[in-house]
Amino acid sequence: MATPIRTVTGTHGDPLAEAIELTRRLKLPHIRRALTDLIPTAKAQRWDPAEVVRVLLSEEAAGRDAANLRTRRKRAGFPAGKTFGDWDETASSIPRPTQDSLKMLEWVTRKENLCICGPSGTGKSHFTEALGQAAIEAGMTVAWFTIEDLGALVRRHRADDSLARAMARLIRIDLIIVDDIGLLPVSPDAAEGFYRLVDAAYERRALAVSSNLHPSGFDEIMPKTLATATVDRLLHHAHVVVTQGDSFRLNQATSGQGVIPLR
Repeated sequence: MATPIRTVTGTHGDPLAEAIELTRRLKLPHIRRALTDLIPTAKAQRWDPAEVVRVLLSEEAAGRDAANLRTRRKRAGFPAGKTFGDWDETASSIPRPTQDSLKMLEWVTRKENLCICGPSGTGKSHFTEALGQAAIEAGMTVAWFTIEDLGALVRRHRADDSLARAMARLIRIDLIIVDDIGLLPVSPDAAEGFYRLVDAAYERRALAVSSNLHPSGFDEIMPKTLATATVDRLLHHAHVVVTQGDSFRLNQATSGQGVIPLR
């Protein structure tokens, strides 16, 4: 036996005003914004009632998707907002097939790692941030750290012995990016935080690391025992990409492209 449809009795006022008030009560802000323009259009064009419902629900779904995208992007903590829209794939020393394959993000869903290493200014940070932005667009969650951010996390949670819980929360994220390793010696807390992250994420989440040093040289900036254990886990399921060439920033500076010319 079919369930009877419940009819909501109106107050005999303005139906559109009542509908708008119901969207507030039910927390449907995107439908509320669409109602004022949509209802007159639907009346004038004699839309089927099912079409009106479909369009309104589509507006709400699209609005929520956009809001979720903004939230994930904000929580990721990207430093510069770099995307593939401003990435020159022809200028990069990373082979084009490698770029295209990494952009597909299958390595993230397979919980593999990515290590991009090479000289300063060769696009490592830009490329990893663009990958993170692409992952956000694909509906994934992303977090961006410098290695010293991990040191701060260790210090913050050591006081109440909550570091294990903090790492457990962190590896719920689909892609974790650690940027700019190797520029400076790593503090003991940062070395510990990096190891703990790599260990917690091992075969459970994808990591992307950019570094001036090849991972095999991490013992130059970290205690050797800790570096060995970290690299062992990091590289087991990793794609290693080596960038080459001169600094993009230096080339732009020497060619006068780093600033707007003075008048």
